[in-house]
Amino acid sequence: MNDLDEYEKELLEAFEQGQLKTAGPAKTDLARFKAAATATFIKDKRVNIRLSTPDLMDIQARALEEGMPYQTLIASVLHKFVSGRLVEKR
Repeated sequence: MNDLDEYEKELLEAFEQGQLKTAGPAKTDLARFKAAATATFIKDKRVNIRLSTPDLMDIQARALEEGMPYQTLIASVLHKFVSGRLVEKR
């Protein structure tokens, strides 16, 4: 708390006094976001791939850490890659 600058202290005080309100997305934005999410997760094609046993085991372990089925993890990684959101660490 002592590391806050004056602006941060003012914000914290206003928050604690209930003077701030949440600014969420507009209802029209919510509908658009919902439609985009639905379209993203439509799975209408099946693909079979061959993976090495160690790779599959690593994927399954990572999926377990993330709390999701391994097929979902694979689909998510592929989606991020083709949409340009998966980038190499440098």
